[in-house]
Amino acid sequence: MMNNNRRRPRVLISGGGTGGHIFPALSIANALRRRLDAEILFVGASDRMEMERVPAAGYKIVGLPVAGFDRRRLWRNFSVILKLFKSMRIARRVVRDFKPDIAIGVGGYASGPTLKAAQKAGIPTLLQEQNSYAGVTNKMLAAGAQAICVAYGGMERFFPADKIVMTGNPIRKDLLEQRHDQRKARESFGLSADRATVLITGGSLGALTLNESLEAGLKRLSEAGVQVIWQTGKNFGDRGQQAAKGLKGVVVTPFLTDMAAAYAAANLVVARAGAGTISELELLAKPCILVPSPNVAEDHQTKNAQALAEQDAAIMVADADARGCLIDEILRLAGDRQKLEAMRTNISSLALHDSDEKIADRVESIIKAGLPATSKS
Repeated sequence: MMNNNRRRPRVLISGGGTGGHIFPALSIANALRRRLDAEILFVGASDRMEMERVPAAGYKIVGLPVAGFDRRRLWRNFSVILKLFKSMRIARRVVRDFKPDIAIGVGGYASGPTLKAAQKAGIPTLLQEQNSYAGVTNKMLAAGAQAICVAYGGMERFFPADKIVMTGNPIRKDLLEQRHDQRKARESFGLSADRATVLITGGSLGALTLNESLEAGLKRLSEAGVQVIWQTGKNFGDRGQQAAKGLKGVVVTPFLTDMAAAYAAANLVVARAGAGTISELELLAKPCILVPSPNVAEDHQTKNAQALAEQDAAIMVADADARGCLIDEILRLAGDRQKLEAMRTNISSLALHDSDEKIADRVESIIKAGLPATSKS
C-alpha cells in the first residue's frame, strides 16, 4: 500500500483481442492493484472480448473502434483508416482526462493508438511482448518506451537491448494455485485414473484444423486405449459429440470450466502455439504437440513453436499437415514414456516464474522515478 501522503498511482493498460493478450493484462493489473493500490483503466477494441472480460474482472475499460488492416483485400482498408483516426482522437482524450503515471501496452489493436498518445503526452510507457517474433505495433512503439518486457531470448533483433527485461508471460493464477492430483483429475472427468490421457484444446472459439483432425481420428485413439479430453470451442457445434458417440474414454466439451484439472489430467497436450498457451505449458511442465495457427500476424505462432521444438521441448506439426499426421503423432508420443519425460524436463527448464511480479517491479520503479510525493493538480 502506498504511503498516505501519496495519491494512488494511475495506470493505463491497453491491448487485447485474444485471451493471449487479455490474461497477461489482467495478471499485471492484479499485481499492481495488490502492491500499489493502483487506479487502473483499460483501453481495448470495442468489438473484442476484452470489453466483457475486463469488466468481469472488476476493472473499467474504454473501447476504441480500431480494427486490423486487411492485407489481402486492400480496398477494405479505407474504413480501417477512418477507425484508426477516430481511435487516436479517443486515445488522446483518455490520456488527457485520466492523467496516467504510466501506460502499459500488451499487444492487440488498441495498444497502438493508446501508447502512441501516451508517448506524445510525455507519459512513460512499458511494452509487454509475448511472442518470440515481435509484433509490428510494439516495434513501432519501442523507441519511445522506458522498458520492454519479453518472454524469449534474442529479442534485441527487434528492440533496443538496454530496454529489454526478461520477465516471461503472466498466466492465469488459478492454473498454478489449483494444483490437482492427476488420478483425481482424470476421475473428475469420468476417465480411468491409469490410462494415458491427451488434452486437445483450440481455445474458446476452437481451432478448425485440430477439431477436424480429431473428428476423423478419434476412433483410432479410443481403440488404442488413449483417453481424450477434447475442447472443441463454441464454433464446432455438436460435431465433436457426434464423433464421440459409442467411444470409451472420450470427453467432448465446447468449453472447459476447470482448465487446471484438464491440464492435470493430461500427460500430453495438443494446442495452438499462442504465447499465453506456451507459457502455461512451460510453467505446468506439460509435454505438447503444437499446431501453429496460420491466421496470425507475422506468423508468430510458428516462430513460437519453433523456439520450443529447437530445444526438444515440444513437437511442432504444421497446420497444413495436421489432418494427415496429427493422430499418428499423438499415438506415437502417448505410448513413449521416455520421450514424454524428456519433453517434460525440457519444457519445464524454459519456464519463467512470477512474471506478473517481475513486470510490476519494473512498472513500480518507473512510476517512482516520476511520481511526486504530493497530489498533482
